[in-house]
Amino acid sequence: MEFFEVVKKRYSHKAAFDASHPVPEEHLVQIVEAGMAAPSAGNGQSAEFVIVNDRALISRIGEITGSVPLKTAPALIAVVSDPGEGGPGVSSYLEDYAAATENMLLAATALGYSCGWIDGPLRDPAMRATLSELLYIPDDRQLMALVPVGLPAEPGPRRPKKPFNRRASWNRYAVIR
Repeated sequence: MEFFEVVKKRYSHKAAFDASHPVPEEHLVQIVEAGMAAPSAGNGQSAEFVIVNDRALISRIGEITGSVPLKTAPALIAVVSDPGEGGPGVSSYLEDYAAATENMLLAATALGYSCGWIDGPLRDPAMRATLSELLYIPDDRQLMALVPVGLPAEPGPRRPKKPFNRRASWNRYAVIR
């Protein structure tokens, strides 16, 4: 798939996945390698990944979060950050994980999968702690996002994007509201 087609086709799948179609390990490796290729501040490479393809573990994560995509995905990737990476006062782990996650979303789309970026449930410290324990994430790391990957069981809704002139302007701010 051509790059700009991938960008336009990517959306956040928020519906059920078809769990009967597993994602091959080689595709999961390709997706994570795309995340690893993302830029990172000072080349700190603070984003780390836990690839989950164990059906029982995925089901448990889905039960804990109450997320339909997480309950039904045949695979998911947990994006973990090392907040201490990058030296004193210069940690850019938020930017690093975001860049890595976007690369993975594009890679999954290019391979023909639907996926999503789920971080809302992780804003609850208790839920983040429970999931971190379940995934054996050390205390000095932070679980940032869960990316379910698979083929959709049903088409997911795609929200329209605002037109170009409502979000971009030339040479000075002149976005039309």
